[in-house]
Formats: sequence, C-alpha cells, structure tokens
Amino acid sequence: MSTSTAKQPFDIDLALRRIEAAVEPYPKAAMFELAELGYATPFEQLIACIISIRTRDEESLPISRRLLDVARTPAAVAQLTPQQIDQLITPSTFHERKSYQIQTIARQIVEQYGGELPCDEQALLAFSGVGVKCAHLALGIACDQPWISVDIHVHRVTNRWGYVAATTPEQTMVELEQVLPREQWVNINRLLVPFGKHICTGQLPRCSTCPVLDMCQQVGVERHR
Repeated sequence: MSTSTAKQPFDIDLALRRIEAAVEPYPKAAMFELAELGYATPFEQLIACIISIRTRDEESLPISRRLLDVARTPAAVAQLTPQQIDQLITPSTFHERKSYQIQTIARQIVEQYGGELPCDEQALLAFSGVGVKCAHLALGIACDQPWISVDIHVHRVTNRWGYVAATTPEQTMVELEQVLPREQWVNINRLLVPFGKHICTGQLPRCSTCPVLDMCQQVGVERHR
C-alpha cells in the first residue's frame, strides 16, 4: 500500500540523477545501446524502433543488429526483398508486416531524399506505420533534437510519481512538454525504460529501495516490495 507520509516537492533533475545511478547495473534501453554500438543514423534508429514494437529489448537489439549488419543504409535495405528482411527480423513481433514496412520506407528515402533520411519530424511521421514515439526517439538519439518519446515505462512512472496526471501515453507526452526541462526530454526515456523495467515495475514496484521514494506520490500503487 502506498505510504501517507509527506513527500518532498518533485525535483526532476535530482530524481534523474539518482535514477542514473540506480539503473547503472541494468541493461540500457535498446536504442540508446544500439547508438553506442555505432548504429546511430536516423535511418538505423528508425528501423530499430520499428523492429522493437511489441518486442522485448533483449530480443530487438540483436534482431536490429542482424538486419543492419547486412544492410545499413536505405539504398542497401531497398535492395533486399521483404522476404529477405523477414528472415533477418523473424523473432520480432509482427515481423512479416514490418518487413514490408521497412523495405517501403527504405525505397521512399531513396526516391524522395536521395538515400539519406533527414532529421525532420514530419518526414518521419509521413512514413506509413511510424508513430510519434518512434519518430521522436530516432530524432532525439540520432539527431540530438529535443523530443519526448513516451513508452509504457515513461507513461507509468511519471504518472505514478504524480509529476503528470494523464490517462494515455499521448496525453503524458503533452503534459511532459509543459513541465519537463527541455534538456531532459531525450534523457527521460533513456533512464525510465530501465527504471520502469527493473525498479518501478508495473506490478509490485520496488518502492522500498527506490531512489526517489521521498518524492514519489505512489499514485495507484496498492502493493509494493
């Protein structure tokens, strides 16, 4: 059950510094780790995000590398058939649909942008099947642009803190844009993905060892460890 003791005002910069230390032992969010491994172009990041949809990070990271190690540019991916792409990404959820989507995007980049995906939100969102979460994450990581990408972890954690009060990830993104310091817009996804997976979990969060318990309102938390 959530605690009733008075909480400190929520200092997001302090919270994220504490979380940075707390998640250090855990695997990094897949797309950020992929960028550290050198797969850091907007195209590579966008394709990796598409692969990651409904697929666990532990699986999506090696799957993305398997495809990108065969073809890393839009021109190279466009030369593959959807069936060849499908064989490379098969462990990913909805892999057959994604294989056609990936090849189509690669061909469009070649035809419309000369083979190089621009760092432009509207360009990414124009591709069929690319939503705000993937577009913002790719732009934030690959282009160093300030965009907020809200997945289930960012949504759950920030609302559990009481930092925002929203019922959907889309609403959470809008609210975070109003209150979150701009320099933390990309960082919050990098940190809250491992934090939400291993500490502030959906079921039985580890509140007893949470580094920001003194600030967290524990909204909706009925049982915890």
